[in-house]
Amino acid sequence: MTVGVYSGRGFPIHYEVVGEGPRLLFLNGSGSSIEAARPLIDALARFNTVLVHDQRGLGLTAVPDGPYEMSDYAHDALGLLEHAGWVRTAILGISFGGMVALEFAVTNPKLVERLCLLCTSAGGAGGSSYPLHQLAAASDEERARRYPTLVDTRFDEPWLNTHPEDRALLTPRPAPTGRAALGHLWQMDARSRHDVWDRLDRIDAPTFVGSGMFDGIAPPANGRAIAERISGSEHETYHGGHMFLFQDRRALADVRAFLSRPQEESE
Repeated sequence: MTVGVYSGRGFPIHYEVVGEGPRLLFLNGSGSSIEAARPLIDALARFNTVLVHDQRGLGLTAVPDGPYEMSDYAHDALGLLEHAGWVRTAILGISFGGMVALEFAVTNPKLVERLCLLCTSAGGAGGSSYPLHQLAAASDEERARRYPTLVDTRFDEPWLNTHPEDRALLTPRPAPTGRAALGHLWQMDARSRHDVWDRLDRIDAPTFVGSGMFDGIAPPANGRAIAERISGSEHETYHGGHMFLFQDRRALADVRAFLSRPQEESE
């Protein structure tokens, strides 16, 4: 494992390179960090050399002054690739990370070997993910009431009372405080303006899109719309919600298969 700091964007970005195999840039979800996603990163690192960073305002990365745009997150990723000496790479983006991956891919299509988009949306006419910036402004009680059925539309109290394994998926992260809270709010603000719909035809890399059939944040219709817009792409729906990677064991196996597929089979 390599742990480093990249400062080429004017502020320190914490990153890691872990695993062995084909290169993979991993882009994380809203409010998440390397440590929060460690189990998934470790699973991917069994088959790939994974480059992952705490995105601006999150984790161990600094909180530069906002507001932020989605293009800022894509430029951060581009700078990190250049810093690491990676010319082209596969990219996997989950949730918000999928939005960053899409922004990166429509801006830098020749740098993308293959693209894996999970529980995400294109915005615009292709459908937007749930407006989490509105939820962030709600009271603690309102967030606690609404959040479970956004993660998975089945997750009302009667369901959770009889499915403790699903309740365990809802373990909340500690709320950010101080300047870290600003980083999170600026991320939600940038997310609210995400829209790559009219630029999706720029993507020519092999693309896999995965959705959860009970996802209340990024409904499967949004994933299908992306796949229909990107020529030759694939879409698969899994038995789960926004966290289908941990609910349907087929999902991670399909992701690994797509990432390891010989290039000629993907075209």
